[in-house]
Amino acid sequence: MLSIGDQKYLEWRTRNSQQQQTSHPLVYILISRQHGRQWNTKRTPAPVEHLNIKVTDNNNEVFFKIKRTTQLKKLMDAFCERQGKQLSTVRFLFDGTRVRPEDTPDSLDMADGDTLEVHQEQIGG
Repeated sequence: MLSIGDQKYLEWRTRNSQQQQTSHPLVYILISRQHGRQWNTKRTPAPVEHLNIKVTDNNNEVFFKIKRTTQLKKLMDAFCERQGKQLSTVRFLFDGTRVRPEDTPDSLDMADGDTLEVHQEQIGG
């Protein structure tokens, strides 16, 4: 059951939203509570723009903070430079799949805290 104040708020909110036809980037969920309690508002969480990615070979672990849309070539080059390796001599894997330099965390569906494995390139069969 809504109180008189709650009804006035709903009427004002309806009129106001009909007058303004702009969309708001945040989604508000209004939750009605019985017995005259106040309204609560909840925002949907914004997606995380940066991810913390661990890059590891057998001997070392290096942590990078990278945007979801940045090509992983930047991270791969930085890891190789820190470890004194050439990019052409190593392979990066995520969940057992080879990572290409043009891949991004979004394209690989990576999450915060995920790990890239680095292995020496093997020639021959």
